[in-house]
Amino acid sequence: MHPTHNVLMSAPGVHSLSAQRCGIRVAAPGRLHLGFVDPAGTLGRRFGSLGLVIDGFETEVELHPAEVEGATAFDAACAAEMHRALQHLDALRRESGLHGALQLHIKRVLPAHAGLGSGTQLALAVGTAFARLHGLAWSTPDIARITGRGLRSGVGIAGFDQGGLLLDGGPGPQGQPAPLLARGHLPSAWRVLLVTDPRLRGLSGADERAALARLAPLPREAAAQISHELLMRVLPGAALNDFDNFAAGLGQVQHLLGEHFAPAQAAGAYASPAVARVMQRLQAQGHRAVGQSSWGPTAFAFVPDAQAAELALADLRASGDLDPALGLHTVRARERGAAVAQVATPGART
Repeated sequence: MHPTHNVLMSAPGVHSLSAQRCGIRVAAPGRLHLGFVDPAGTLGRRFGSLGLVIDGFETEVELHPAEVEGATAFDAACAAEMHRALQHLDALRRESGLHGALQLHIKRVLPAHAGLGSGTQLALAVGTAFARLHGLAWSTPDIARITGRGLRSGVGIAGFDQGGLLLDGGPGPQGQPAPLLARGHLPSAWRVLLVTDPRLRGLSGADERAALARLAPLPREAAAQISHELLMRVLPGAALNDFDNFAAGLGQVQHLLGEHFAPAQAAGAYASPAVARVMQRLQAQGHRAVGQSSWGPTAFAFVPDAQAAELALADLRASGDLDPALGLHTVRARERGAAVAQVATPGART
């Protein structure tokens, strides 16, 4: 299966939508990073990632032509991300040579550095709006390159385009974007429990690079086992609605990676001690497909249906030791990527 990427082009005879005084709205979905295949490249190619696009969590931006440059954030969380969004706009302008005034609205955002892909989805949302507004034929990987995203994992880029369960092959030796190797679908009945800790942020930037540099390489044997679990249990389990094989394979992948990344995290396999306690209780209930998304602190547990999700949540809430600061969510896999729409610019003359 060949990967597909959005290529943003203007309509025939139209140089850009800005001439029509229209804006662009982009809603980009969150994703779970379910694990690297070979983070140290001991089998010859570094990284490689499994990811899942999910519903219920989105970043949404609007970009409009304007007479005077401006930016608007609608709440504190959005305001905190505005600086990053404006940096992306600067990079897009340098690349394109287009410096007209714009009005940027951030309407909602994914939690920053929480393991849900906030940085990549914000960059791709702003970049897609910019490209569509100006009629630029930029693909999603082009926008990722311009904004400095996708340096390790390609699932955020592929997820923005397509949604689904995604496996990439890691970035190329010359910095080429990670190729999408497989795209699958989770059965519609399956659910994912998410446990979030808004008090903490996962590693990113220089801290992430330093943590990776301090870790011993993941042994070849572990990388080989992860490859086998993904190709022979996780992906076939999803394709055949075989939850037990899927759960066992993903649980083993997370166990191997949790041990590997434990020296860089406060709670062993998890960034948050409070989240770690919840995941230990879920495992004691018999849930096997549990782990942490990227550097966390968001953790996940896959369950076969909505009833199983409700039972697990009821047990957690009745346990008496659930940290009240944690968030508990039930989500589904999302089989589509970002939503892009043309919208009227407020106050524009028709």
